[in-house]
Amino acid sequence: MSSHKTPTPAAPRIIVRGVHLDLTDALKSIAEEKVVRLLRHQEHIIRVRLDLEHDQTRALRESFIAKGHVEIRGPDLQASVASDDLYKSLDGLIDKLDRMLRKRACAAKTKRHHPHTVEIPSELPKAD
Repeated sequence: MSSHKTPTPAAPRIIVRGVHLDLTDALKSIAEEKVVRLLRHQEHIIRVRLDLEHDQTRALRESFIAKGHVEIRGPDLQASVASDDLYKSLDGLIDKLDRMLRKRACAAKTKRHHPHTVEIPSELPKAD
């Protein structure tokens, strides 16, 4: 007797990189915990990449930059947030990506539940 299992989607990869800063295990685990919040919206997320950057050439209030790239079916989502604290930047980035995913899901739901007809303004010629 063979049991038929439905294939489960592969777990999305979470990539956390540090640019011009040392990425500690604690910082990496905090970033990964925050990304879990994004995964609850979309089951079709393929990969999430976070780049945590310290840019010393910028003003002090914008020296820590968090950039996010979410690979998903359709167009990818990208966002970045700069602030004076890396954790603030990370929180802001997750909030921004969360809003983008929510907006995208609501638009898809609206489109799915409210289809519209297409009207052609001119008369089509009749085939003989």
